[in-house]
Amino acid sequence: RELAVLELVAAGMTNREVGARLYISQKTASVHLSRAMAKLGAANRTEVVSIAHERGLLSAGRG
Repeated sequence: RELAVLELVAAGMTNREVGARLYISQKTASVHLSRAMAKLGAANRTEVVSIAHERGLLSAGRG
């Protein structure tokens, strides 16, 4: 689920928009994003997307 959230954040969506797209709450989207940030050692949304892109975790065409 964290990867799905990352994909949508990389597409420029807010936590609210991510939640709506994935049928989860805004808070749950935030928790998934925070966990992905912790796992990748990122300090913010921009950094987590950058790291995920560098590591090839995002679908082609993102970032």
